[in-house]
Parts: sequence; C-alpha cells; structure tokens
Amino acid sequence: MDDEGVVRLDAEYDEARLSAHFEALLAAGERIEPRDWMPEGYRRMLLRQIAQHAHSEIIGMQPEGAWLTRAPTLHRKAVLLAKVQDEAGHGLYLYAAAETLGVSRAELLDALHSGHQRYAATFNHPALTWADAGAIAWLTDGAAVVNQVPLCQTSYGPYARAMRRVCQEEAFHVRQGYDMLHALCQGTPQQKEMAQDAVNRWWLPAVALMFGPPDTVAGGADARTAAMGAAVTRRSMAWGIKRHTNDELRQRFVDQVVPQAERLGLTLPDPGIRWNEERGHYDFGPIDWRVFRDSLGDGSLVARQRLAHRVAAHEDGAWVREAVDAHAAGGGDWREAA
Repeated sequence: MDDEGVVRLDAEYDEARLSAHFEALLAAGERIEPRDWMPEGYRRMLLRQIAQHAHSEIIGMQPEGAWLTRAPTLHRKAVLLAKVQDEAGHGLYLYAAAETLGVSRAELLDALHSGHQRYAATFNHPALTWADAGAIAWLTDGAAVVNQVPLCQTSYGPYARAMRRVCQEEAFHVRQGYDMLHALCQGTPQQKEMAQDAVNRWWLPAVALMFGPPDTVAGGADARTAAMGAAVTRRSMAWGIKRHTNDELRQRFVDQVVPQAERLGLTLPDPGIRWNEERGHYDFGPIDWRVFRDSLGDGSLVARQRLAHRVAAHEDGAWVREAVDAHAAGGGDWREAA
C-alpha cells in the first residue's frame, strides 16, 4: 500500500474514533463544546438553527418597535422599550453562540442581508394597532417560550447556555403581552374589539410559523409532507439538538393558550378548538400549510420592508463599528475614528 493509502486509512480511523467519542458524549447527556470534534452535518444543522434564531430576534424587534413612539402611556412605552431592548440582547447572545461554530457575526449578517439565510416569517406580518404589541408578546413570544425552554437542554453547550438567559426574559415578555391584552379587555368595547382583532390576525402566525412545518401526520399534514419534516426532526433529535417534534410543541402551546384566552374573554379564531377528554389535550383545527409555505417567500411587501430597514440600520451604524475596531486595534481616541 502506498503512503497515500496509509494516510487515508489513518484519517478514516481517526474520524471513526472521534465519531464514537461524539456519540458517547451524546448518549451520556454531556454537552458538546466548541473544542470538541463534531460531524460536519451537526455543525451545519446547529449553525442554520442558531443563525435563523438570531436573525429572528433582531428582525422581530421591528413590529413592536414601530409602536414605541405611539404607546398610550409613559409606563407602556418604558415596558415596550425594555422588551425591544431584550430582543436585541437575545440576538447578541445567539450570534455569539454561532461564532463558536467558526463563522463571524459579520458573515451571518451578510447572509441575512443578502437573503441567503432566513428569519422566522412570523415577523413579516404588520402590527396594525396598539393591541398587536400585546398579541405579539402573548402569542408569538408564548410560542417561542414553548419552543425554546427545551433548548436549554440542547446538546451544544454555548447554545444551551444562551437559551437559559433568553427564556428567562421571554417569560416576562409573555406576561407583559397578557397584561396589555387584559387591560384592553377590561376597557371599552372598542378596546376589547381591538384586542380580539389583533388575536385573530396573530393566531395563525403563532401556531403555524413559530413551530415550523408538521413532522407527524397528527399535525394535519399529508403523509409526504409529514415524512419530510419527520426526517429532519429525527436527525435533530438523534443529535440532541431538539427534544420534541414540532407537532408536540404546537400541541403544548395550544394547551397553554386556550385557558388563558378564556380568562381574557377572547376567542381564538379556530372553531375546531375543544377539549378532548380521551387525549387529555385540546383538539384544534387543521392548519392550512399552503399559508405556511407562502409565508416563507420573501416577496411580500412587509418582508422587503423588514429586510430593507435592517440593512439601512446596519449601514447607518457602520461608523460605530469602525470606531470600536479602531479603538480595539490601539488606534487612539475612538472619537477621532468617528
């Protein structure tokens, strides 16, 4: 055997040994850390998920941020400002976690701005009234908490640690949104009607888009669609990235939200919702997954506006990044660079 063949066999042996060690760590419930060897597929899946999550946090600031100057009281403005600021921080934690996988934040943002990476299509829906700020926090952040709490136990260490802080803050956001809607529902008939209208418009984005495509037939999809989603979910769960299927998490969200809506006196826009004693869960109507697929496109007016606003903000802040880089490089007073 020539030297090239020996080198190839040695490399294959090393990869097999490293792969076995990786699988042993997962089986023992240990965290995979940046210094550990990992399969390239694991790294790619993690990077895709963390990047989309980070992008969603900073794009998700926009619908509610539009209401900062129009909040009805100083108290509501201060609370909403704190929430929007939290979302920016969540993006920061997640971009930092993604960087441990060997990609820079600048590369991630370039991929977002060029359309090569996506964010949650939920945030391509406009916030038409003040009540939307409450519905977004209660429904979409509520869905996010259901999605993200299991990620505190995900197999990749930096991601799991980032999610612990994110989930603590998101829980406050859900309560803030519920409080806003409760105040509106206790107000005038017109205010309650505004709250109901917002819930009507944000229910489908929350229950469909925040949890992703179906990965079981029970999720309302045809067998072919469910099989495609299930294949991705099985691989993610085998690697310990996900802990539950999309449809399991969707059911958990519905079970939590229905009693809350009843306490608010609001009606969720799904006539199929009813308690199923045999299953011990709420039944809910089938989701029109064509709506889901259509929402993934980036051709809508709001989607173009969201991305254009993000790119403009990034370009407007270039001088700050340049000043910080100059200061870090020992270039003297940062004010001179500015």
